[in-house]
Amino acid sequence: MTTVETRMWWIRHAPVTANNGCIYGQTDMPCDTDDAVAFEGLARQLPDDAILVTTNLQRTTQTAAAIAAAGLGMPEPVIEPELREQHFGDWQGMRYDEFWSDRDPDQNRFWLAPAHERPPGGESFADLITRVAPAIDRVVDTHAGRDIVAVAHGGTIRAAAALALGLEPENALRFAVDNLSITRIDHVRSPTLDSWRVVCVNRDPR
Repeated sequence: MTTVETRMWWIRHAPVTANNGCIYGQTDMPCDTDDAVAFEGLARQLPDDAILVTTNLQRTTQTAAAIAAAGLGMPEPVIEPELREQHFGDWQGMRYDEFWSDRDPDQNRFWLAPAHERPPGGESFADLITRVAPAIDRVVDTHAGRDIVAVAHGGTIRAAAALALGLEPENALRFAVDNLSITRIDHVRSPTLDSWRVVCVNRDPR
């Protein structure tokens, strides 16, 4: 068996601006694809002839379509619902300012809650990692040796980084993952190795 390298190019979807200052999580919100410079940069930097993976939320398919419109040849997406964003349960639809007014002011605000806190009716970030892991393994196994452009969500991409680096969930929340940024994580498999290599995180496409 030769060494097989599968390259995952993770892209966080374009900004959501129609949420009226509210937490949206898995709410199916549209995104703003007007940043022509960023999309042209993505079209230049992402590989041709890649597998395209999105979630079942429209902001990822809209982002993928905008990358294609900027000049990158893209196939029809493989839809992976298990790669969607964290479900924030009863917090979805709550205004951010109202949410934070009831929280500990000393809490780390890189994410809405500590990694193991489960919102009422939702899932924790740790739950998200547990959900995402089998989906990533399935995508890599199905498309071994290929380039995979995965247009997903901030939480999902942090989860992928946690899996690659063997991080505790709380530590993975320290990653910045900006809208339209590139995070590349390669899977490498050989007779003596089955591992991940992190090439870049949160690279600006411009």
